[in-house]
Amino acid sequence: MPRKTLARIDTEALRHNYRLACRLAGQARVMAVIKADGYGHGIGEVATALADEAPKFAVACLEEALAIREAGVNHPVVLLQGMHCADDVGICAREGFEVVLHSDYQLDWLAQCEQVPALWLKVNTGMNRLGFPPGMLGSIMARLGSRGLAQKVTGFVTHFACADDAASGFTDEQTRRFAEAVVDWPLLEKSAANSAAHFLPGQPMFDWSRPGIMLYGASPMLEKTGPQLGLKPVMSLEAPLTAVRTLRPGEAVGYGCSWIAEQDTRMGIVAIGYGDGYPRHAGTDTPAWVAGNRIRLIGRVSMDMLAVDLTNAPAASEGDTVELWGRHVSVDEVARHAGTIAYELLTGVTARVPRLYGNDSDPVE
Repeated sequence: MPRKTLARIDTEALRHNYRLACRLAGQARVMAVIKADGYGHGIGEVATALADEAPKFAVACLEEALAIREAGVNHPVVLLQGMHCADDVGICAREGFEVVLHSDYQLDWLAQCEQVPALWLKVNTGMNRLGFPPGMLGSIMARLGSRGLAQKVTGFVTHFACADDAASGFTDEQTRRFAEAVVDWPLLEKSAANSAAHFLPGQPMFDWSRPGIMLYGASPMLEKTGPQLGLKPVMSLEAPLTAVRTLRPGEAVGYGCSWIAEQDTRMGIVAIGYGDGYPRHAGTDTPAWVAGNRIRLIGRVSMDMLAVDLTNAPAASEGDTVELWGRHVSVDEVARHAGTIAYELLTGVTARVPRLYGNDSDPVE
């Protein structure tokens, strides 16, 4: 019989979060970002769950877009990193994918193909990862026009660097740069807003917003958790208590004996570790939940198990389910204790953890 370590995926919570993004986006349409295997939730299942809600999806690369097709979902899909080789051009055209162009070499690939997909141009407004400088858009559009490809351009995208910090003025500066860069093409579509931008009062949304992490219930904002923003957790990471014992004063637990009991302490061992994607750096005092009570981790996380202090859960016993994050413990809290962000935790849950899809009342395989 397999161990009961699993990730419950609440598809109704996913839809709730998408609808919240739509309300916050106002008149803008909302493309759901489901890259990185749906942020660790399963790209095919996420696409299927949102198929009746989202008019368009966004992913990083071609293999992710093809996974959506393999799931039987035929929505438009935007490849945010565009094409990674010339052969991708024809595949994207045939599958109805929309590609983001960010470099000259991608423009050269278009000239080699009979079929060309719908195109977006990436504008570098200050993130300085990918994109054309604002001043180059005119020459890029002219270059495409000379090849008869101007009609293939759907619009322009950019990406915000500091939208998670409501006190930063850089998002306003990037918004201004973007608006000025694309002013000569009023009929083409524009997209800029990531998850965090949805929570910035008065932030222009342009034509399409691109929520990602907020769809999965985690916070895109500094010093806020998902529930504080009205989001519902989609993934509940669970594992069973496999052993319970009492540590005596002076006894240690785990590698390095890094935690030593100062008094009699009822301790439990949970069947999950960094081999499952639980963060190794989530040490003592990281919260968890069992038997109706919040508890804490003690000592170091091992590959396949971790230890918890059951002082606050006196009724907990072997076989009980421990929630590592989910409805009772925010993944954002765990991330802070581990010195990372919820994005890394959700996308890092490994393949040996089964995903169980359903909703609060009726989970199904």
